[in-house]
Amino acid sequence: MTQPVSTASADPALRIERTRDGVRFVVRGRLDVDVTGAHWDAAMRAARAAGGSVTVDTRELTYCDGAGAALLGALERSARESGARFAIEGLRDDVAKVVALVRPGEREPEPPAARPGFVTRVGRASLDVWASLRAQVAFLGELVAMLVYTARRPRTLRFRDAIVIAERAGIGAVPIVLLVGFLLGLILAFQGAIPMQRFGAQIFVADLLGISMLRELGALMAAILLTARSGSAFAAEIGTMKLNEEIDALSTMGLEPVRFLVVPRVLAAVAVVPALTLLTNFAALLGGLLVFVQLGFPAVTFVNRVLASVTLTDFATGMGKAVVFGVLVAAVGCLRGIQTGTDAQAVGAATTSAVVSGIVLIAVTDGIFAVVFYVLGI
Repeated sequence: MTQPVSTASADPALRIERTRDGVRFVVRGRLDVDVTGAHWDAAMRAARAAGGSVTVDTRELTYCDGAGAALLGALERSARESGARFAIEGLRDDVAKVVALVRPGEREPEPPAARPGFVTRVGRASLDVWASLRAQVAFLGELVAMLVYTARRPRTLRFRDAIVIAERAGIGAVPIVLLVGFLLGLILAFQGAIPMQRFGAQIFVADLLGISMLRELGALMAAILLTARSGSAFAAEIGTMKLNEEIDALSTMGLEPVRFLVVPRVLAAVAVVPALTLLTNFAALLGGLLVFVQLGFPAVTFVNRVLASVTLTDFATGMGKAVVFGVLVAAVGCLRGIQTGTDAQAVGAATTSAVVSGIVLIAVTDGIFAVVFYVLGI
């Protein structure tokens, strides 16, 4: 065994011995924060000047805390940087687990997760779609049941909440609806007049604008704007309540969350979307009238052409779509809010999902309406 040449520290807890081929640290008793703080600088200087080897004798070590483990790890790093060999003798298993947390090179990197195969990914996606469909069908059934219950017992409806929601979703959306409707009518009339000018048929711009807005685009644009503005708000409000466990509190008190939170919002949206659709149609016709007058036609001609081309069926079709779109906007927003998770990004994800799902569902429903109306000859 190598004999010590000189002793740099005679402390009974941590003794530093100079040997012929390096330095040796003898640890006795407790290697805690007090001992580590008192000998850290001297131990590091000795390790850097060791030369051949750095050895730590821990056979008489009885206790080692985080500071002691940090010292052993720092000694090993210093020895490796100086090119010396490093060894720990007599380290107990329980102390070795603590030291392994800070020793360099002890923790192996976790292997990368295996990429699932194509069949596995398809299966997981199918299960997610199936679970989402089940949740939507269950929510739709519960919503219909609560609407029927509210219709039979109108006093159970919180009319004040429904009025407040309708006011916030309806009156607050009037400026943006008027602006978008006006610009839409202006652009549609201008773009329609360009190709019609080749055939001298600019007068039919009024027919095009009246039929397209009252039958199709008015309800569609109003519903999309309400989805982006109010559907996301519904999801954020209910999602925040979900995070704060207010929905669980309602269930504990015997109050159905769907009847208490969703029904007022659905009824408010059903009342608001047709009104916003009317405003969108009015603003679009006003924008089209501006273009029509610029083409050299009098305003009375525009009014007469619109009244002659648009039928009551076109108007009723647009209003019927608006009612259905209102139910979809409110229902999707509330559903995403109820499905909000419990992490920090849950509310933002629910809001985004409400907007995307609402717009997609509105587009799909509008396509279904188009096919049904074509089959029925409407």
